[in-house]
Amino acid sequence: MPTPAILLYADSHNADVLYFGRVHVPDAFIAIAHGKKKIAVINALEFGRVKKSSAFTDVLPLEKYLAAAREKAPGQKVGAAEVIALVAREFGIKTFVIPEDFPAGLANRLTGLDVTLELADGPIFPAREIKTSDEAAAIREGNRCSALGIAAAEAVLRASKIVSGKLHYRGASLTSERLKFAIETACLEAGALSIDTIAAGGDQACDPHDRGSGPLRAHELIIVDVFPRVQATGYHGDMTRTFLKGRASDAQRSLVAAVREAQKAALKKIRAGINGRTVHQQCLDVFAKRGYETKRTDHGSVGFFHGTGHGLGLAIHETPRVSTVDYKLKAGSVVTVEPGLYYPGLGGCRIEDVVQVTSTGAKLLSSAPYDWELK
Repeated sequence: MPTPAILLYADSHNADVLYFGRVHVPDAFIAIAHGKKKIAVINALEFGRVKKSSAFTDVLPLEKYLAAAREKAPGQKVGAAEVIALVAREFGIKTFVIPEDFPAGLANRLTGLDVTLELADGPIFPAREIKTSDEAAAIREGNRCSALGIAAAEAVLRASKIVSGKLHYRGASLTSERLKFAIETACLEAGALSIDTIAAGGDQACDPHDRGSGPLRAHELIIVDVFPRVQATGYHGDMTRTFLKGRASDAQRSLVAAVREAQKAALKKIRAGINGRTVHQQCLDVFAKRGYETKRTDHGSVGFFHGTGHGLGLAIHETPRVSTVDYKLKAGSVVTVEPGLYYPGLGGCRIEDVVQVTSTGAKLLSSAPYDWELK
């Protein structure tokens, strides 16, 4: 049975489009997988570059197909749907498989043109889950950039002064915004773009995706989560460290020690064939043993209330998940390992590294110190 044709319509910020075509195109375009052919329909602005430096076997001029569509339907508005219908007819394609994030408006218009569409059952490119050695190297580079961002944050925190319980740096209040600027500058200088960086202190850090805002305070835990996209390849890094400037309390030290122990336990458990749910349970067991309760409150959840990890690659969150989901890890997949604990009034801690799953264990693709209490 022949492999069904695949239809994509997005720009190359879409991970599937970049994976398929291996070229950066800033505007949405038509991409089709048909047998051994990789077909792109590209406007004149991008045509030469895509033809020269992409993985597409057939690069077709958009303007030619738009003109043909106008001739076929004079006086009517034509666009991507009409072009896709013409290309499908030219290549003898009767049915397209589309991903879940395919534009609904375009799908509706194609259906009206008698183009048959089928929704993919799962990822459109399942092979994306298994990283080649080149992809693993690209993710390692992303984590090198992450580590530089984290090092920049640590340097600023070490150099900061404590003034009336707040942190000051170079004569002014050290805010989350200033700390994120230092992180993102370091990543940019390394060739990676860090967007939505997290530098959150105190109770803000107890909401794991709070980016952080306002003044940072002494003696409070500060979560720094850096997940830049390397501009040359599109692959991400993703690392988290937790810091404290000043003197930690015994409760804070116990919290950080528990998170690090949980991460180590999860890392030891990872190997090809193990269920991600089993890895996640290792973290839950460590926290339970140490007396850290997870529960829902009227103001949100406390304790450990997110997954242990997620896939990483051209998207910051991709298959697989390491959580309560029943899923066996495969050799070659790349996942984060990032347990955390969050208790308003005490603070939040998360520690994250990235590994590639092998038949014998977890191969680290990230490296940064774990020193966290900065005097």
